[in-house]
Amino acid sequence: MRVSAQWWNRAPADFEECSEAAEKASTPQEKSSALAECSAKFAGRRKPGGGYTYYDFMQDKSFDIAGPNPTPAEQKHIDEQYTTYLESQRRSSIAAAFAAKQQEQQAQQSSLKVVDTPKVPLPRARPTEQQQAAAAATTGAATDIKPGLKRGDCARHRFSCEWPRLSEGINEIKKLFNSQPSKTKRADPS
Repeated sequence: MRVSAQWWNRAPADFEECSEAAEKASTPQEKSSALAECSAKFAGRRKPGGGYTYYDFMQDKSFDIAGPNPTPAEQKHIDEQYTTYLESQRRSSIAAAFAAKQQEQQAQQSSLKVVDTPKVPLPRARPTEQQQAAAAATTGAATDIKPGLKRGDCARHRFSCEWPRLSEGINEIKKLFNSQPSKTKRADPS
């Protein structure tokens, strides 16, 4: 029986050696299959200055490792970093949701403030006599009651003009009710 020594056919030490061997495959399917095996076998990649790095796509972060695959201690460190990463992501999403809710509440409150605040009219400047005269000329009536004006000169639907008319109307109604025929006195039977 013959035993063949295969010390010269050693297995690849890292991903780079494995990928070089995969490139020598004859068909594209064999190359692709061999590269997939290399990726499954070696997690780390060789760094240009020496050593290895492990890229965790879940964190989008690279970690320095001692060999082509992380040791259990290195894997524990990577997992702890991932837990910290997830916690910070959770906090930031909670903070973002809270900030969005606050902005929504502030927008609702500001819209309510705009609706709830009554609008107070600004006082108008008193028109000059020239403006009053011009207004009277266009409407055909005086704009203010001045002593000595007749009732016919007063503008309609103004309190200062309507009050005397209302007062006269009330006085006439009072006269109607108070002007009942006087009662005749009965003769005293005594």
